[in-house]
Parts: sequence; C-alpha cells; structure tokens
Amino acid sequence: MTGTEHGSGTKDDPWALSTPPGTSQFTMYRDDAAEPPTLVCQVGSTKLQYLARCLEDVPAMLRQRGDWIELGSADEGKAAKDGTLEAWARAADNPVGGWYGLRKGYRGRFAMYVPPLLELLGLAELEHNARGNRIRAL
Repeated sequence: MTGTEHGSGTKDDPWALSTPPGTSQFTMYRDDAAEPPTLVCQVGSTKLQYLARCLEDVPAMLRQRGDWIELGSADEGKAAKDGTLEAWARAADNPVGGWYGLRKGYRGRFAMYVPPLLELLGLAELEHNARGNRIRAL
C-alpha cells in the first residue's frame, strides 16, 4: 500500500486511502444504512458512491479469473478498455447487471478508488506503478 491508510470505515472515521499510483488521497466509508448499502468515496469536493457489495463481488471475479487484471480506470463518459476491472464494473453481465457506481455522471473511476480499499481489507493484491496498474485475488 502507499501512503498512510487508516480509519475504521465509518462516516465519522473513514478510511484514508491513496490511489494506486499514490498520487492522490481520498477517503471512503461504508454506509450500511443506505438502501442498498453503499461505499461513499470523497475525492476533494467530489462525492462518488459505489455499491458496497463490490467488496464481495470483485474478489470473487478475481478468484475466478485467476490472474492479474488491468485496472483501466475511466470517467463515466469515456469508454472503458475491454478486459479491465473498469469495464467489468460497468458490464451488463456482472453480478449487478451494470454499473456499480450509483451517482449519475460520477459512476466511473471505480477501478481508481475501490481497489485500494480491497487491498487495505486484505481482499486483493494491487500494483502501485505510475501507470498500467493491475489487481489480482489473494
């Protein structure tokens, strides 16, 4: 992991994380009172929200694939590269049948912000290169 990760993952004590290249910091917490349960990611003044079930779905997909997968992070308005985690998080054949991102206009960048949390929680291994980072199951 890069940077100093801490926090318990609540709204009052969010996880403090760094992007895979270690160039930006952000916070994230789990809101189980939301329907459906949500991961809330704060990046500067921007709030992103993702389905919390991704914490189970991504590791399951990674175990099934059995090898490294490129992150391929992209904004919602840009196409995600085929075969990447970002493309999977938008695909009609993933476990939720589409986007894991919940906030229209901000549903992308899943592969930038969720993998550091998966790594922190011991659910995946993540590369921390300047570009072209990948993730795999532990």
